[in-house]
Amino acid sequence: MGKLFGTDGVRGIANVELTPELAYKLGRIGAYVLTKNKREKTKVVIGKDTRISGDLLESAISAGFLSMGVDVISLGVIPTPAVAYLTRYLNADFGVVISASHNPAEYNGIKFFNSKGYKLSDAIENEIEEYILNDKDIDIKVDGKNVGVITYDENSIDEYTNFLKTTINTDFKGIKVAIDTGNGAAYRSAPKLLKDLGADITVINDNPDGININNGCGSTNPEVISKLVKYTGADIGLSFDGDADRLIAVDEKGEVVDGDHIMAICGMHLKKQGKLTNNTIVGTVMSNIGLEIAMKEYDCNVVKTKVGDRYVLEKMIEENYSLGGEQSGHIIFLDHNTTGDGILTGIKLIATMKAENKSLSELAKIMTSYPQVLVNAKVKNQNKESFKDDSEIMQEIKRVEEQLNGEGRVLIRPSGTEPLVRVMLEGKNQEELNVLATKLAKFIEERLG
Repeated sequence: MGKLFGTDGVRGIANVELTPELAYKLGRIGAYVLTKNKREKTKVVIGKDTRISGDLLESAISAGFLSMGVDVISLGVIPTPAVAYLTRYLNADFGVVISASHNPAEYNGIKFFNSKGYKLSDAIENEIEEYILNDKDIDIKVDGKNVGVITYDENSIDEYTNFLKTTINTDFKGIKVAIDTGNGAAYRSAPKLLKDLGADITVINDNPDGININNGCGSTNPEVISKLVKYTGADIGLSFDGDADRLIAVDEKGEVVDGDHIMAICGMHLKKQGKLTNNTIVGTVMSNIGLEIAMKEYDCNVVKTKVGDRYVLEKMIEENYSLGGEQSGHIIFLDHNTTGDGILTGIKLIATMKAENKSLSELAKIMTSYPQVLVNAKVKNQNKESFKDDSEIMQEIKRVEEQLNGEGRVLIRPSGTEPLVRVMLEGKNQEELNVLATKLAKFIEERLG
């Protein structure tokens, strides 16, 4: 049996893999699973990015909800984190985002939030999958007068941006901001908020046509915002992905400031204010070792999870941490929102620049990124996990770590989709890392290939 839900909802090529039939079932079964213990009238909020297939999938999943008597509040085109917030603000029973994030326009996705704005647990996703993958329906028919209705929230962007204004205590007068909205979900909300806060803004890639989302723009193409910053003389550049849950920033010199640097900068400032809960930042195993070294200077810890913002969030909730994220720009400020929020991250970064009275390039010096080298070892698919049980491989890994002499690390990860073991080395000397990583990958291939 296959699997519908990945780490970030159900994804696929729209109308090929992610069909309206599947979307309808997700609505119908999702409504049943998420509201079966409730007797009163229930409601769901739905937001989407700018993909041409958004209307198709929203119509289909809405039909599923309506058939179960669930009222639908359509938020229109709006960032993913706005849906998480508005699910709570509008007292909805759950929320849905139709987006494939940073992927090309032909893809789309469907992601659920619970009533508190958190992604669904594995157990609930598995229950929904169980019905759909086994082609089981539910024995519930809502009669004509009790079917759900659709309303349209014309104020959704204002509601979200007004909330974001409450997360900082300064305006941005005198700050020049360059913005690349990636022709995605932030194309109205990000410029509106920055302008409302008094910033002098220049915006590009804010003219979505349904197929140009993430196309040579946005957070996966930081060279675009870098050029704009240098051309306009901006103090900072903000580049968003398709659903605006991640941010890559650029300093006034056009240099990229990634998620690790953003966490270091904001973590330092929060620590000074006494607002960094338990003096800890949550990263992933791919977070640069430079983040840990930088935070030690401020007597702060960095704990690491598996790759994926859902695992970062789980750790933050479990151990009561307020700041976490990924190198890719998913940053979670849990005191304010329940998911990665690119626009929130952007204004927090600018507010920190103002409070510290420093340029972004000065602030970014807090952390030095160590070189990282990634080499793939080709192995038999059934052997991907076996490196942990091979004493000679583990001994070789230990030998490489000793050679790095406490100024680097070795990370070995099996690929989730290919017959590969990924060998990542991090340290101070790029040439040394290249040699060591290549040798270690070859050794693993010989043992497991």
